[in-house]
Amino acid sequence: MRETVLFILLTGVIAIARADDCQPLNVGHGSVVCVCNATYCDSVGRTGLPDPGQFLSYVSSKTGSRLVKSRGQFQKNSTGAALRITLNPSQKYQRIKGFGGAMTDAAAMNILSLSSGAQDQLLRQYFSPDGIEYRFVRVPMASCDFSTRLYTYADTPDDYSLQNFTLTEEDIHMKIPLLQRAQALSAQPLNLFASAWSAPAWLKTNGALIGKGSLKGKPGGKEHKTWAQYYIRFLEEYGKYNLSFWGLTSGNEPTAGEMTNYSFQALGFTPETQRDWIALDLGPELHSSSFPQTRLMILDDNRLLLPHWAQVVLSEVQAARYVHGIGFHWYLNNLAPPDVTLTATHHLYPEYFLFATEACSGWNPLDRGVRLGSWDRAEDYAHDIIQDLNNYVTGWTDWNLALNQDGGPNWVKNFVDSPIIVDPSKDVFYKQPTFYSMAHFSKFLWEGSQRVGVSYSQHTSLEISVYIRPDASAVLIVLNRSEEEMQFEVWDQTLGFLSERAPAHSILTLLWSRR
Repeated sequence: MRETVLFILLTGVIAIARADDCQPLNVGHGSVVCVCNATYCDSVGRTGLPDPGQFLSYVSSKTGSRLVKSRGQFQKNSTGAALRITLNPSQKYQRIKGFGGAMTDAAAMNILSLSSGAQDQLLRQYFSPDGIEYRFVRVPMASCDFSTRLYTYADTPDDYSLQNFTLTEEDIHMKIPLLQRAQALSAQPLNLFASAWSAPAWLKTNGALIGKGSLKGKPGGKEHKTWAQYYIRFLEEYGKYNLSFWGLTSGNEPTAGEMTNYSFQALGFTPETQRDWIALDLGPELHSSSFPQTRLMILDDNRLLLPHWAQVVLSEVQAARYVHGIGFHWYLNNLAPPDVTLTATHHLYPEYFLFATEACSGWNPLDRGVRLGSWDRAEDYAHDIIQDLNNYVTGWTDWNLALNQDGGPNWVKNFVDSPIIVDPSKDVFYKQPTFYSMAHFSKFLWEGSQRVGVSYSQHTSLEISVYIRPDASAVLIVLNRSEEEMQFEVWDQTLGFLSERAPAHSILTLLWSRR
């Protein structure tokens, strides 16, 4: 990556202007998108450590900055800033697993609607060392609302032995090739995890993929065992394409099919029936299969169901022995404070990891669909991620990797937003502000990074999270949702003080070596 170095003598900070900066487009939603095509796309590039005693700063802001890099120097003495942020590395919390998005049917269709060159650019943005280095990809098992049709892999009635189980065109010609390409671009193995929306209609009480319905019979019965075996068959079929899965969830949003007459694919479970199905069917099937190391996450639904859901499932030893983590979604978070849901669950069950498995903007009927350049949505992402991570969450997964300008395709017209929006008519894609929100975390918080303590000299509206990475370097992430620029200093007792500012409506990532 070519760089031009500009020395700003008044502040002592070195600003680095990249030759591959964002090509901005403002369509009036608060900020800009960055326009990319087959031959050009802005990129953060590879992020090495600065020299000892120096720090790197990356800032994105409402005014249009996108991961703008600068370099500064630690000082021995305090700068006198009113706000001092002090690292407390001896206070150790959870370790990070990583960040990612979902390869839905819709995401795959949108990526493949571009030219091969633009496809490669898009995949590089997410997965390559020059991009934001996603480590996780959620893969729906068969169709969901972000498909163009309703299907499962076993639609032949009464096929309890799953003799007719088969992957579909969406898997073989869309999702699988793209996942293989993403893996080839990634410097490390991708962590895939699968979620099912609905069992085949003939296994369900309502005889349909949509609406209110659960599995026929009882846990331990033939319907429940067939549904558990369906998961194993999915893993086997994807394995034929050299794609292995890090994890599974026990089913997308189980309350959707249990408590509401959902308009799209759903399968209802209560915490009690999910517990018993795991204990009697899914857990034993997975344990005795060729995939015993695959991590199983329960819930995969809104966090307001915690800690109750976890208490019901994990208090039963036969179910708990097969479970590794707890997945949750961000919808309705305003009804579910993180301390009484996430932190409370962690303290009850510290051996089970917490992992955010789905989030998107544009789902609210009052603010529906795509908003090109919305900075408010970028701040919503960063706020939620920091809040989650500061309450023991180990990773955060976005929803669709790419959507079209309508926020689809989606067969039930449940249109939402995405960090990347494609326009195949121009063979371009737009990187939304939310893409850069994700970048401020996914690019810098390596797997194994550990959240550590932090204290403040005075109350601040800045939202902050601090980590020590496996190489002993430090990462400090700051969100400023206010209208004012805020000056602060960071005190790392091994190095001294660094002085920085968080522009109004900005996300800031600081990186330095502590060796």
